[in-house]
Amino acid sequence: MSVAVAPHENPTKPTACVVLADGTTFFGMGFGATGQIEAELCFNTAMTGYQEIMTDPSYAGQAITFTFPHIGNTGFTPEDDESNDPVARAMVVKWDPTEPSNYRAQGTLPEWLEKTGRIGVGGIDTRRLTRAIRQQGAPHVAICHNPDGEFDIPALLQAARDFPGLEGLDLAKDVTCAQSYQWNEQRWAWPDGFTKRETPGKKVVAIDFGAKRNILRCLASAGCDVTVLPATATAEEVLAHKPQGVFLSNGPGDPAATGEYAVPMIQGILEHKDIPVFGICLGHQMLALALGAKTIKMNHGHHGANHPVKETATGKVEITSMNHGFAVDAQSLPEGVSETHVSLFDGSNCGISLDGRPVFSVQHHPEASPGPQDSFYLFERFAAAIV
Repeated sequence: MSVAVAPHENPTKPTACVVLADGTTFFGMGFGATGQIEAELCFNTAMTGYQEIMTDPSYAGQAITFTFPHIGNTGFTPEDDESNDPVARAMVVKWDPTEPSNYRAQGTLPEWLEKTGRIGVGGIDTRRLTRAIRQQGAPHVAICHNPDGEFDIPALLQAARDFPGLEGLDLAKDVTCAQSYQWNEQRWAWPDGFTKRETPGKKVVAIDFGAKRNILRCLASAGCDVTVLPATATAEEVLAHKPQGVFLSNGPGDPAATGEYAVPMIQGILEHKDIPVFGICLGHQMLALALGAKTIKMNHGHHGANHPVKETATGKVEITSMNHGFAVDAQSLPEGVSETHVSLFDGSNCGISLDGRPVFSVQHHPEASPGPQDSFYLFERFAAAIV
């Protein structure tokens, strides 16, 4: 049944709407770019980092509902981008963005979204929308921003229903780099900001399934000289760089689809027992598939910066950042592969390791630093395993 939800405490004429595939329609006020998009809608519970979230390549094919109401209050700065432009297709928020209050801001959120071609919708009852996502699973939606306030709701509903979804889609090819490059920028630190590695480090090849810049910075800060290769690189192309370690990055889409070409590459690397391997997010799922496990689509996924994860060996609990709609099925882990981390929200798998080998991965994002330093040891562990 179609349900029209009025703008939340907004008396002016709506200029944007969010139409779910079940017919539920939310009206609000548009900002940023105008037009229409279709996507899978997820919610993110982070209180900060909206710019990093919007530019995270793992959000390809998705629109984001932010549960924190004050989105936009720090404006935007290019230093916070995790990729060249926003990858998420749209954002949905409770309150219209205010003028930024941040000495680093170089503009407003609406200006940034308009410049980069992304739609924003404010004045939405995001509590109700988030409950719908939790209860129904991540819905397919059509989102429209029209300053005239005219909407063809039946056409938008059909567009939402026609959206194919993310299952079976290989989106890593859409967000990966076109060619290899070197990376030597380190993590931001006061007062110098981002600095460059100037001394030789350990040679690491990073496979870019949709790599966030701060992951590469963390590798550099841990003592690695990083060469980034496209997602479609073969084992032979990786080994031609004579890496001392191989990193598997985060990324979007269905891991089973990306695994059609990534799994043979990883298996080729694993034949060389002296090369440590470390994966994050999609890289974690790719490693699991290469070792013989399976992945599954989650109901609404994990998206936020407040996810407690327990390391099984020590009992240590880390506050982590997560962004994934698929997960490794812990019940499918083969003999010789151990579960190293679990989510304390739902018990889902958050880490694995290959017994007796420096080969490991995690589902969460240690580079996002919500802890803030709870998980940086993973980069140090990887670097220490390289000899």
